[in-house]
Amino acid sequence: DNLTTERPTFVTHLECAATGEHYPADALHNLSRAGKPLLVRYDLDGVREALTKEALAGRPQDLWRYRELLPVRRLADIVSLGEAVTPLLTLPKLGKALGSTEILVKDEGRQPTGSFKARGLVMAVSMAKALGVTHMAMPTNGNAGAALAADASRCGIRTTIFCPEDTPEV
Repeated sequence: DNLTTERPTFVTHLECAATGEHYPADALHNLSRAGKPLLVRYDLDGVREALTKEALAGRPQDLWRYRELLPVRRLADIVSLGEAVTPLLTLPKLGKALGSTEILVKDEGRQPTGSFKARGLVMAVSMAKALGVTHMAMPTNGNAGAALAADASRCGIRTTIFCPEDTPEV
């Protein structure tokens, strides 16, 4: 099972999106020294050797089936509210009306918080837990804040969520 079996992770390091500078993967960082996001990098040859298509296909259909490609190293650090694999739905009538052969929409409403933000934030909260973070904060105008609050409360991390003053009213 994806949430009961330890699996290796093939994360090697973090890398600045602008400069390529390397950072350790198992340490708390914000932005790079260049003020840019840090990207997770992997030993893809190791993944190729360790994870077969058959093994992946036999796992439960959730986010955590891809554990070897996720940065959370220990099972005990995984925070989960049941993040599902979301389907691609075809919209044939809309496709026909727009003169397209196929239009696909990903149904993210099946996520625990009803938003695509669930995947990224459950990963951020799991890594925060792994790194000993006790309080997380973020600006949001909705979905991201709901996902952060839900995931963090699951594992006891305190959150401060705020809506910037210039957020458009709906």
